[in-house]
Amino acid sequence: MDTAYILNTFFALFAMTLIIFMVPGFAMLEAGLVRTKNVSAVLMTNTMIYSVASMAFLLVGYSLAFGGWESSSMSIWAAFLFQMAFVGKTVNIMSGGVSERTRIFPLTLFTIVMAAIIYPVVVNLTWGANWLKGTWLDISAMHDLAGSTVIHSTGAWALLAAILIIGPRKGRYKNGKVRVIPASNIPLVTLGAFLLWIGWFGFNGGSVSSISSKEAADSVALTIMNTNTAGLAGAIMAMIVLYIRYRKLDITMILNGALGGLVAITAGADLFNIYEPILIGAVGALLVMLAVPFFDRLQIDDPVGALSVHLINGIWGTLAVALFADVSLWAQIKGILVVAIFAFASSYAVIYLIDRFVPFRATDDEQLEGLDYVECGMESYPEFKQSI
Repeated sequence: MDTAYILNTFFALFAMTLIIFMVPGFAMLEAGLVRTKNVSAVLMTNTMIYSVASMAFLLVGYSLAFGGWESSSMSIWAAFLFQMAFVGKTVNIMSGGVSERTRIFPLTLFTIVMAAIIYPVVVNLTWGANWLKGTWLDISAMHDLAGSTVIHSTGAWALLAAILIIGPRKGRYKNGKVRVIPASNIPLVTLGAFLLWIGWFGFNGGSVSSISSKEAADSVALTIMNTNTAGLAGAIMAMIVLYIRYRKLDITMILNGALGGLVAITAGADLFNIYEPILIGAVGALLVMLAVPFFDRLQIDDPVGALSVHLINGIWGTLAVALFADVSLWAQIKGILVVAIFAFASSYAVIYLIDRFVPFRATDDEQLEGLDYVECGMESYPEFKQSI
């Protein structure tokens, strides 16, 4: 008994550490995709999210999600830390999609609400105490191993609400046409994507919850292998499509294809054989490549493609569980719908209310100057400063 307890505790702490690698992963990815005049603001935002979201989850969110502090299979402190590592990701997804025009302070206020209330309620209904147990809205039967819906879609629904309220970056759309704003630092984008990829092994593998038996160890290993396979398939599919269509290889789209595959496999990586993740990841990449121009046509400005990666593939990944495993399709659809309605409506209401008192959107002049100077008083690349 003590041996299993110790092994599971160590495993949770190790998985938690891998997930925390996603903090610099999001930071580097976003810092590379925005313009140089907004990099410090992006880095400050990611630092704030990890700090504030983790503290709000410690003080309020964890108990709301799970109904208390109990664990028989591992140290309760390890169980908490593993769950804490997840919480900031919901806001990371949102912050990247509204970067270059969002102030840090109102986003901090939203982070507190997301980490203390919105995300914990979603967890409560799915993985946790389950307030809706026994009602027709009960969605605990949805199989979502590590959060294709619970984490990725929740964060993306909040992002969609924020974009609808805040609007696009100044100059992004002119006369109905999309103005291309290129990434500022491709090496940072690549570093960030691979840090996220590595973190996903803890994200999905750790969600198996135990490694203290032969069966559990096999399940963890299969889950991590399937996770990696879906990412590989997403990257390869994006490369093939880009080369066939353009005879060019856009590294940012290839990396987003990989991330789309990783999001898609997150719901059911523990259930599939070694071949199904190839199809799931490949479809995930195709969906990203279709969704990016679709959102631009709607003038929904998402600088990092977070809606395409996290919302579209959060939905696809959750549905894929029912398509490729013995899981009820209705249970998956109901889970998607309940989380979508709650996450979008609550996020929209909170963001709208905060925005009435502390505007989220930086002014056009502030966007032209750059949020590094306006929000942080410190520029990441002062020698290259230019207003564009």
